[in-house]
Amino acid sequence: MSKTTIARLKATPVTVPLEAPLLHSNGAHWGRFVRTIVEIETADGYLGLGEMGGGGEAVDRTFAGLEPYLVGHEVAQLEALRFKICNPTAALYNNRTQLHAAIEFACLDVLGQKLGVPVHDLLGGKLRDAVPFASYLFFRYADSDSGKGEVRTAEQLVANARDLKQRCGFTTHKLKGGYYPPEHELACYRALAAAFPGDGVRYDPNSVLSPEQAIRFGMAIADLNNDYFEDPTWGLTGMQRVRERVPIPTATNTVVINFEQLSQNVLNRAVDVILLDTTFWGGIRPCVKAAGVCETFSLGVAVHSSGELGIQLATMLHLGAVLPNLTFAADAHYHHLVDDVIVGGPMPYKNGAIAVPTAPGLGVKLDRDRLAKYNELFKQLGGYPYDRDPGRPGWFATIPNARWGDPTKRIVPKLR
Repeated sequence: MSKTTIARLKATPVTVPLEAPLLHSNGAHWGRFVRTIVEIETADGYLGLGEMGGGGEAVDRTFAGLEPYLVGHEVAQLEALRFKICNPTAALYNNRTQLHAAIEFACLDVLGQKLGVPVHDLLGGKLRDAVPFASYLFFRYADSDSGKGEVRTAEQLVANARDLKQRCGFTTHKLKGGYYPPEHELACYRALAAAFPGDGVRYDPNSVLSPEQAIRFGMAIADLNNDYFEDPTWGLTGMQRVRERVPIPTATNTVVINFEQLSQNVLNRAVDVILLDTTFWGGIRPCVKAAGVCETFSLGVAVHSSGELGIQLATMLHLGAVLPNLTFAADAHYHHLVDDVIVGGPMPYKNGAIAVPTAPGLGVKLDRDRLAKYNELFKQLGGYPYDRDPGRPGWFATIPNARWGDPTKRIVPKLR
């Protein structure tokens, strides 16, 4: 195969609306996702796609600063790319792991196109044709324009889950918590489980419970059909305390996100299920490597979501397709979006799953009209701080948290 080198790196910020603002333990997604779309052009005419978030902010200027590193780099030299961008010692000063991920996506996209094979063939070949997903439920403010979409009570949560199950076919339901007081979220979670007695459930308070609170909560849900108890408290030591007392598998996407942390968890088991994120781990290939370690030491794996559009969703699908030890439904924020920037619009769910792309590379293409539309919307609206709550000005989270939202108040913040 002749060499294919990078000639140009382009990054375009976009903002794509959500059905309603999504609430989490540290703040909110303010009614839209802000993502940066990355394009790599090669000297021989290929175009590869990548994508990255940024906590509600664009990172196009940061990618522009990496272009001098990349011009002339051969796309097949992926290990050299890793050290060129995020050498582990240099990364103490210029953390670029997530930037590397988006560029790796684009390089794999180019390689697949050049060889005429989908990315999953570059990773060992797919074991499944579709990847199952969980419903991924949030407490939500109502949309500021329509006044619709609020999820604050147990009744609203169950209604939202029923709607998603009817539309998408989900048989696993994940509740993102850590926003309202634990006793309120406990009642909501139990109502969710009772509404779908044959389905799996999982709860994720984003690490804001103290170990003692997490143990009490875990014991109160131990009788349910839990997949796992995700990030109930912060840190491997805290997770170990919870794991010792609660008879539910623990899971994380926050305290095991690199190989050093994974090795510590192997030596001193605190987490049973590792949620692999193609951005947080620095690419698809590191996730495949991590899944191999997990397989060796009998750790469970799942695919994590960090707020994707269709390009990153494609990376999640290729990852999910090749992992033999993927025994849990993946996470995705995807069904909260009202549109996408890829040709054909949002990928469809069928029976709670999304088909793995089969076209060469990542298998998705940019819709230039949609890209321009949502780039213009970003220029109008700008970014937002992921770690602030538009309905509670001046509020910020602590760990453990005790400054909960008030479930008796209906808040419809203005986001523009």
